[in-house]
Amino acid sequence: MTNIDWPVAFERTDAVDREPNRSFEATIADTTRDIATEMDRMDVDEWRASTGSGGPHTKPSGMPKHSANPDDPGFVLYWTKDGEQYAVACDASPKLRDNVRYCYKWINETRMRSNRPVETGDSEFATARLPSGDEEATTADPPAHIVLDVDRDATPAAVESAFREKAREVHPDAGGSEEAFKRAQRAKERLLPDEPECVTDGGVDMEDKQ
Repeated sequence: MTNIDWPVAFERTDAVDREPNRSFEATIADTTRDIATEMDRMDVDEWRASTGSGGPHTKPSGMPKHSANPDDPGFVLYWTKDGEQYAVACDASPKLRDNVRYCYKWINETRMRSNRPVETGDSEFATARLPSGDEEATTADPPAHIVLDVDRDATPAAVESAFREKAREVHPDAGGSEEAFKRAQRAKERLLPDEPECVTDGGVDMEDKQ
């Protein structure tokens, strides 16, 4: 089972149809830095990536580390700008490095086109805009199971335990941030939708962290 958060409306490439790009020389590390630079230049509100990697092979942003080598080579980049949700994805190559580079090249070339003094009927990035109504696909949060570092089919007890551990780590009183703490709460609520709403401190006794 893959951990990748592939947009619902996007088609996947059959494994037998994937072809490596032999002209790309940039490493995963090079391209992830390039993508971060593009997101900064575009002045997006939030962004994150999703791959089939997980744990020690993935950065907090969802970007793959240089050691990432997942069975599913697909790559997805989500971002939010001016209240609109966007995503680009690629799994045309059997190599994760190639698919990350393909997405970077598209974003870079599209941004460059948008800087030209030419009027068009819509934003150059309009084709990457996601339809509304798909909460899981459009949220700027990473997938809930990645936020809490649990399996997709983790038991409620495992989710509760992982949430408490994450909450102690990211709680503002422990040196974390309000947004990181709220993200952990949202992840728990998505994984346990039938549970009562989290209380203000997420049920975390901050004395436990002492």
